Amino acid sequence: MRLLLDSFWRAVAYCMLPRVIVLSLLPLGLMIVLAAALGYFYWDAAVAWTRGALDAWPLLSSFWSWIGRLFSGDVTSVLASLVVVFAATPVIVVVCLLIVAGFMAPALTRLVAERRFPGLEQKKGASFFGSVARSLGATVLAVIALVVSMPLWLIPPLVLILPPLIWGWLTYRVMSFDSLAEHASPEERVALIRAHRLPLLCIGVLCGYLGAAPSIVWASGLLFAAAFFVLIPIAIWIYTLVFAFSALWFAHYCLDALAQLRALRAAAEASAAAGVPAIEADEASKAALSQWGSP
Repeated sequence: MRLLLDSFWRAVAYCMLPRVIVLSLLPLGLMIVLAAALGYFYWDAAVAWTRGALDAWPLLSSFWSWIGRLFSGDVTSVLASLVVVFAATPVIVVVCLLIVAGFMAPALTRLVAERRFPGLEQKKGASFFGSVARSLGATVLAVIALVVSMPLWLIPPLVLILPPLIWGWLTYRVMSFDSLAEHASPEERVALIRAHRLPLLCIGVLCGYLGAAPSIVWASGLLFAAAFFVLIPIAIWIYTLVFAFSALWFAHYCLDALAQLRALRAAAEASAAAGVPAIEADEASKAALSQWGSP
């Protein structure tokens, strides 16, 4: 519990660092650049195609004419532009978030390691492709679990429990692996994840519930079209900040647990080599652990 709460408050404090705030704003900047580039090359063609598709619906042609007489304007042209914006925005957002997430998690783990654990050896127990393969496999399993559990969402309490629990499991599987990928050996990573499975799962579930908060802002932006261009950037920024907080929480917890594991093993090996009694060996282990209390 001490490690869980300590890593939580440290993650909250690290979210206020300028480097973390800049990283959280990256998706917005990337989204603007990507939207501008796509709009420059494909806006006219996309609007023209959408307008043609709207005009091609025989059942709606009379409706467009009636709306046009009411507002004395080209309704299909305006509607086609809105359809393109509403359709393209989620795609651009997801692409930007995925790109930034791929760079953000390792950068935040390095930040924690540099500030708190500069002397922690990097054993590089996992490759980049191994991490990607594990993330994809866990994501596929989570999506399957979501699809299979959908009928249970009709039961009111379960809709508030099952999705965050599944996403929490996915977050725990991916984030705990990535946090230890650079510093832990395969044996250390397996031992730590097995020993700390429940706290890590709790972190994942709590982050899953936090990740549901931006969805309310996102839904509000879709519901109130007038505030779309204000609420959606806010939702994107909150998504990124929640992701940064999750990565920091897992990094603080996992690296601290790894440092304690190595300190205990080093103290045990030293005491065994020197023939120190068990009580004195325990005191040496505690002294070795004290060096990891720095902020």
